[in-house]
Amino acid sequence: MQDNGDHTDGTLNDPALLEIRDRHVDASKALPCTDRAGFARELQQLGRQLRASVDAADFAHLKKMQRWGRMSTLAGLLLATIAVNPIAIFLLSLGNVARWSQIAHHVMHRGYDRVPNLPRRYHSQHFARGWRRFVDWLDWMDTAAWAHEHNHLHHHHTGEIHDPDLVEHHARITRNPKLPRPVKWLLLVFLMCTWKLSYYAPNTLFALQCKWRGEVGVPGVCTRTIFPGEKLWVPNSGAALEFYLRCVLPYPLLRFGLLPSLFLPFGHAVYLAVLINLLLAELLANLHSFLIIAPNHAGEDLYRYASGQSGREDYFLRQVLGSCNYPGGSDWADFWQGYLNYQIEHHLWPDLPMLKYRQAAPQVQAICARYGVPYIQQSVWRRFAKLWGILNGTANMRGA
Repeated sequence: MQDNGDHTDGTLNDPALLEIRDRHVDASKALPCTDRAGFARELQQLGRQLRASVDAADFAHLKKMQRWGRMSTLAGLLLATIAVNPIAIFLLSLGNVARWSQIAHHVMHRGYDRVPNLPRRYHSQHFARGWRRFVDWLDWMDTAAWAHEHNHLHHHHTGEIHDPDLVEHHARITRNPKLPRPVKWLLLVFLMCTWKLSYYAPNTLFALQCKWRGEVGVPGVCTRTIFPGEKLWVPNSGAALEFYLRCVLPYPLLRFGLLPSLFLPFGHAVYLAVLINLLLAELLANLHSFLIIAPNHAGEDLYRYASGQSGREDYFLRQVLGSCNYPGGSDWADFWQGYLNYQIEHHLWPDLPMLKYRQAAPQVQAICARYGVPYIQQSVWRRFAKLWGILNGTANMRGA
């Protein structure tokens, strides 16, 4: 979306946007790469090669990662029957994160639609649709809402004011220098432990409701305390009631109601142990997913943008400059990071299988080196430290 200078939606009245406007510089001077056309051309060519090479091996890899996630969940449940213990909590959490970050994320991005003879249930048009939500991927987020907010709004507006996941913009409270540091940290810990319910579920559904009403982008960016979806927290409207019916109730009823009740025949002690392990695993899954997702587009060395994209050349450059990778290269390293450690490659080509990102990373890094474009790859822990600076207001994103 291109910025035409007409801000009739009132977004420039938002203090957070005024902040980035004050840091605004001429993008042609701030952004690197003199031959943007050549940079985009090479990446487009590589993208065509990667898409043409999608085959059964990519689907076999998906099934392998799915088996790892299911085995983690099954082993966690078995160990959970013994007593409340950290191994069961870790395995249950790992299976939870894998189901979202690897299976649902990449399948719903059309990553496997090109695989020959793909089973129907793994096609993006069928996975987690309708009743299959309860089979393929049941979580706090409504699947259709998450697909719209993430696949369309976030990926099409990465780092812009209309990016619904723009961390610096949503952290206005904790970035306030007047707020005592202990209060900031308590708020952030609460967010990290609950963010699928407290942030992602309402924000994604609110974005989808805006689409249903025919509103463009993510309305309400200037009429919220934290983020637009907060409007659904208070059940005082039909939209808020829908949030509770579609997001707040289904997942906990099955995850913390039906699932542990299956163990009641083994005694109340076993039932209680399974329930507590599941509840603690949910907190850990929130922390784990926050650790590998939130830092992907945050840090003083990454860009956020005061205007929309101006074409394909701008698109490719922005995806690299506004994203970062974590080191990986092996199934285990990539698995525990949800294959989100290839965020640069994923944002260049969102519709590729997981394995293709690992294969593409060295080539993308080489292209960036040839054109003088920063390709940032650091450990997830170092990236989290940079995210922490953004969240606390001690660091700012680069403005362009």
